[in-house]
Amino acid sequence: MFGGSFRNLLSTFRGQRLKAVFRQNPEELVLALVILAACVGIIVYAVRLYFTYFYSQQFTRYPAPVAKSLRRALYYSNYSPDHKLALKYYKLALEQCDELRLDPFSDEVMGIKIQLAAWLERIENYEGAITVLEALLKDCKKWVDVMETSVKEGTLAKTNASLLPPSGLRDDPDKEPAAPETLWGKRTRVLAKSVGIGVKLGELYADEHVLEQNKAHKNLTWAVETALKEYQRRTVDGLKEGEGPWMSAEDMGGALELNNLAASFAQHPLQAPYETLVGILPGTETDDASSPPAPQKQTRAELLGSARRWAKNAYQHAKEPTGDQRTPECDEACAVALNNLGDIAAMTGKAEEARKKYEQSSKLSQKIGFTDGVKQAEAGLRRLTM
Repeated sequence: MFGGSFRNLLSTFRGQRLKAVFRQNPEELVLALVILAACVGIIVYAVRLYFTYFYSQQFTRYPAPVAKSLRRALYYSNYSPDHKLALKYYKLALEQCDELRLDPFSDEVMGIKIQLAAWLERIENYEGAITVLEALLKDCKKWVDVMETSVKEGTLAKTNASLLPPSGLRDDPDKEPAAPETLWGKRTRVLAKSVGIGVKLGELYADEHVLEQNKAHKNLTWAVETALKEYQRRTVDGLKEGEGPWMSAEDMGGALELNNLAASFAQHPLQAPYETLVGILPGTETDDASSPPAPQKQTRAELLGSARRWAKNAYQHAKEPTGDQRTPECDEACAVALNNLGDIAAMTGKAEEARKKYEQSSKLSQKIGFTDGVKQAEAGLRRLTM
């Protein structure tokens, strides 16, 4: 039946019959042709979009069973929302990663968990998102601790010459093969991912739907301390073989910028950011670096003093490298530290000192083309005139 109808439709657009139809109903024929062309265009676009997205490198890097589950998970989370089916296929994809022995700390496998958490947050399942990220962060911390302990005890080669086994993922055939990852290179990647997860957990715990300020504080504190300690370790010990770069100055500035941290603490907008710096500086460690000090033991002046010492220490470390060891990131770190010193001076009522630090940062930032540094310094100067 359908075959006959289709043949009749085609016959309409043949030879003399098409001319006859055009003479009898020209408007209807033109409209029919436009609709037909639009339908063909939509079908072609949909097919192209399907293959461009669902068969892109982000999927084809995975083994076929995992890629299939991920396509279904994203389909049911983005295109035809069905929470139960989306969660089912996310879990199935992770189970298949385990069955196929994919590296659980590869960017691709961790990316599935992060994508799952992002989707759970989007559908306002904050508890689920936090559970996924907490589990991932715990695994990452454990891997880093075991790796560092093994190196110290000599059970792993300290030369870092031994390469890690393949991750089980496919490389992009259109790109040059990346250099094999070393153990220290993997540590850098996992640790950086952990810092990002810690910051995200801090945001989730501070969200108005959760409001667990102590846990938000704990995660942000850990992220800040870890980022700074890794920066200081590299400054003192130098880079290990294959270790790769750490967080850029912009990343550090974004993570440590005092006003951004303050925004994460609705109940304690002023005090909390500076508490995160206690324990980082020499002579200010506590028994539990991740626990906030008792409020009665830390006055506002003491907290600001700790923040000032940290900022000066960061500025000094950023100024030290010379010659080939000095990179643009060093100058950017100096600009960030000067802005933070200006913020602290302004909060202690030292307007002239704050103005001087902001102007120094603005001048340096303009010289090196550091746009974010210029914006932050100008914002600080504007606050002084209000």
